Amino acid sequence: MLNPEVKKHLLEGTVIPAHPLALTENRQLDEKGQRALTRYYIAAGVGGVAVGVHTTQFEIRDPQFNLYEKVLSLAMEEMKNAQVPESFIKIGGISGPLEQAIKEARFLQEIGYDLGLLSMGGLQDSTEEELITRTKKIAEIIPVIGFYLQPAVGGRILSFGFWKQIAEIPNVHAIKVAPFNRYQTFDVIRAVCHSSRNEDIAIYTGNDDNIINDLLTTYRIDVDGKKVEKRIIGGLLGHWSVWTKTTVDIFQTVKETLTHGEIPSELLTLGQEITDANAAFFDPNNQFKGSIAGINEVLARQGILQGNWCLLDKEKLSPNQSEEIDRVYAAYPHLNDDEFVKENLEKWFN
Repeated sequence: MLNPEVKKHLLEGTVIPAHPLALTENRQLDEKGQRALTRYYIAAGVGGVAVGVHTTQFEIRDPQFNLYEKVLSLAMEEMKNAQVPESFIKIGGISGPLEQAIKEARFLQEIGYDLGLLSMGGLQDSTEEELITRTKKIAEIIPVIGFYLQPAVGGRILSFGFWKQIAEIPNVHAIKVAPFNRYQTFDVIRAVCHSSRNEDIAIYTGNDDNIINDLLTTYRIDVDGKKVEKRIIGGLLGHWSVWTKTTVDIFQTVKETLTHGEIPSELLTLGQEITDANAAFFDPNNQFKGSIAGINEVLARQGILQGNWCLLDKEKLSPNQSEEIDRVYAAYPHLNDDEFVKENLEKWFN
């Protein structure tokens, strides 16, 4: 059963960053940095955090690292220490075959997470029916957010019918749409609108290449001759794990704009600037190989992380990616939150 305050907040829409992983140079967990990250997001005014997801690095589950429970526990400790409001949305990532997913769901439920973000990544041999059954079993343990992960980083193409059945599962409360593809995004919106639980399902963008447009767009879907409207109400994004204070301010501007009904062209231009910044961070020119290292690089420049290291040696900045980050820093100074971080950094590490 999802906490009613969390459910209300989820349906209203909010900023949810995907939580990175803090490492030392020898690729050991940097506990102080990990705690500082969570403190940063809370201080920035986010409405929730998602931990143990792609940005946290799926490899935290590997036996050689064995960091999943530790990292999820640290974030929960910080949320409790900060006495976040009851409505604060605490999300833990769930992935892997059914047995692993059940174990992770039970752990999240036991330590106090509100929802599990259920990844379909790495399950290429499973049928859609098997994935639906897996979702139902996880939803018996913990409230679920469905996750359309882009194929470039381990996801797969899923059908309209699949998402319609996912939306019908009673304990599914939201879907993160992150295929980085307009057609597949539309499939999910249309599927939810055709489900009997349309009003119970919150749609969150994970399309880091199209954030502002996703948040500004009202979809109007024909359902049995009637027009059903649906919006992407918030975001659960890796991109929002950096420059987060500015993100919270921009999100508030978007919400205020939607209440007025007129969308200024400046906001659309801002959206394209954010997309350009995301290209530097997420490295699409190299099939997103530097996406996690790119996020870590920005946080390292701000002093929150010790460096941009990832658990796997192959996960690193691509050639010229650092220069691209230099470029967007110079081009869009209004997007960073360096001053906010500088003012609070010492406090987050104490």
